[in-house]
Amino acid sequence: MNIAVQTPVASGKPASSFDQQEEGGAASTFSADIIAGLSAPQKSLPCKYLYDETGSKIFEQICELDDYYLTRTEAEIFSRHLQAIAETLGPDVTMIEPGAGNCEKAQPLLAVMDSPRAYIPIDISPEILLAAESRIESLLPGLQVTPIVGDFTAPDTWGEKIAAANQVIFFPGSTIGNFTREQAKNLLGNFAKRLSGGDALLLGVDLVKDSVILERAYHDDQHVTEAFNKNLLQRINRELGADFDLDAFAHRAFYHPLRQRVEMHLVSLKPQRVSIAGVTVQFEEGETIHTENSHKYTLQSLESMLTHAGFESRQYWTDNNKHYALCYAEIP
Repeated sequence: MNIAVQTPVASGKPASSFDQQEEGGAASTFSADIIAGLSAPQKSLPCKYLYDETGSKIFEQICELDDYYLTRTEAEIFSRHLQAIAETLGPDVTMIEPGAGNCEKAQPLLAVMDSPRAYIPIDISPEILLAAESRIESLLPGLQVTPIVGDFTAPDTWGEKIAAANQVIFFPGSTIGNFTREQAKNLLGNFAKRLSGGDALLLGVDLVKDSVILERAYHDDQHVTEAFNKNLLQRINRELGADFDLDAFAHRAFYHPLRQRVEMHLVSLKPQRVSIAGVTVQFEEGETIHTENSHKYTLQSLESMLTHAGFESRQYWTDNNKHYALCYAEIP
């Protein structure tokens, strides 16, 4: 999740081809981030580290759950308005997708767009990107697909590789909700700086709604979200030689109405000590590790954030229940 290097993936290039310096740097950053987060008064971990290869696969299972309305609702909006969205984006577009994952959301849109010039997915998982590149190139021959492995929030990941006319940043899945309000403003502002006048953003946003609906989406009775959350501890054990006892932590998710966000935590079920990369971290019973936020927006707060970042919203598409929105905004 933490690969903050600009590494275009060539067809057939295995993940093992990353050199030792890159791997060492990534491991060092991961270790430093974990220790820093668990040393804070409110222990926390960057949510981006949830999405290693195993975590990404578990998240795909979450997206299939009945209570996880986000993916299903966004897919419904795309299905109903796909042609209108493609016409709004226009011809000869270079589509850039930060945090692309398996690229399955971009694929049907690219298929109906008018002569898209290129598709540039960015993700931290080389395995997932390589599979997606192969799939999209076979389904859409002639489309230039140039994956970039890296953390899309890191400036070096983008570098000078992406410099094309008529760009659209495709940012679906309510990924913007993982960032605090201030971080989201900064992220969208950074997106805007990489675009030129007339370039655009297609953004997926989860909207404020009843807390029961929200909490059920993040605390399913099949415990898939729990496995997703605890996988981060397993990853720390595996990559940093830590000794987290996964059974000594419980998954907790709740909606914070004042902050308009769902918070995910791991709760220590007893007093315990955990060794991580030579550092001992102590937990009290009931103490939590804050692992992820999912902020929700009103259309008014979204409009304000886009304006602050330098965009002008042009079009919204929502579902019948107004649970979710896709927003098309341009750089004036």
